Amino acid sequence: MTEAAVHAWATWAEIILAGAALLAVIFISAPYGRFAREGWGATMSNRWAWVLMELPAVAGFVAVFLLGRHRFEMVPLVLGGMWMFHYTYRTFVFPLRLRTRGKRMPLAVVSLAFFFNCLNVYVVGRWVSHLGDYRADWLRDPRFVVGALVFFAGFAVHRRADGMLIALRRPGETGYRVPRGWLFEYVACPNYFGEIVQWCGFALATWSLPGLAFALFTTANIGPRAFSNRRWYRENFPDYPPGRKALIPFVV
Repeated sequence: MTEAAVHAWATWAEIILAGAALLAVIFISAPYGRFAREGWGATMSNRWAWVLMELPAVAGFVAVFLLGRHRFEMVPLVLGGMWMFHYTYRTFVFPLRLRTRGKRMPLAVVSLAFFFNCLNVYVVGRWVSHLGDYRADWLRDPRFVVGALVFFAGFAVHRRADGMLIALRRPGETGYRVPRGWLFEYVACPNYFGEIVQWCGFALATWSLPGLAFALFTTANIGPRAFSNRRWYRENFPDYPPGRKALIPFVV
């Protein structure tokens, strides 16, 4: 079997995992954050859990990228740079900003995320640096230009939303408050909305099945959690705005 065939199987496996993840998270809220609960085995520090489970997306991506035959070409370097821009933030900056002293995450959740990131790094990284074939003028193609703009717009949204959620807690606090202002007036989870938008933009910029596979998985994995979060807010805060959507402003 050629590597192209192996990679195709891995890509479709990720799409199938997206469907499985969607079914799982509709019925079971992942046991971290506000949904943390007993019965999921050993746990570790929430902050270091984020670093560990996202680390393959940085170190693994660099390793896979540098093994590609197109690793020094302009388009793969730009696409790889977009990937690293996000995951440097997600792996090293975001966890250090968290105010979650004492909070824990089950090792089962960390392990599943670590495994997925390893698969995703191969699917996306190998495509971008080796199996894909982008001419230099791809950077002027409308699909790349629009995709890149959407990618960075999505990143800006979810990074600002992260910051507003983190700022709701004073140092040492671990409780929850209802977020107010900006996109939080329209949806419960603009952080999830922004991240989904971001990876849809990346899929468009790469114009590839691997990029689409990751966008689908991201949507399936965190989209339903937005509805769980809104339901949790409604159950715990009687004054929670009744018209606030869960994920997409004015839609759902």
